[in-house]
Amino acid sequence: MVSTLKQKNMPNKNEYGVWMDTQNAVIVGTDENDEDNMVVIAHVKGEGSSPNSSEKNANNQEKTLQAKYFKEITSHMQNATKVHLTGTGTSQEQFMRYLGETPQFKNTKTSECTSNKMSDERLVEFIQEKLK
Repeated sequence: MVSTLKQKNMPNKNEYGVWMDTQNAVIVGTDENDEDNMVVIAHVKGEGSSPNSSEKNANNQEKTLQAKYFKEITSHMQNATKVHLTGTGTSQEQFMRYLGETPQFKNTKTSECTSNKMSDERLVEFIQEKLK
């Protein structure tokens, strides 16, 4: 009896890619209907903070909104084993730190790079290359 193993060069279903800035995130993951393909699985928009007279209150509100934004992103990445983060600034570094401090993602391998905003189709190709 001969068995053939089909080797995939594609990421497994627990690998994700995220393009993000301070207000928007695009999450790429495996297509539920075709595990050989990755697709955009969610767009997340962060809330802007409202004007505040107290610097302390404004800072607390900003931290609360950022935590809510990060939590919304992670809700789309259940059982992640590997996550590649990209974006235009320091948001991905802050998010990587957040993942490391969150028990569910403590053992998740993360990588990051800087990139400009791109179309969803280009982002899917970009993430597939990074996760190979």
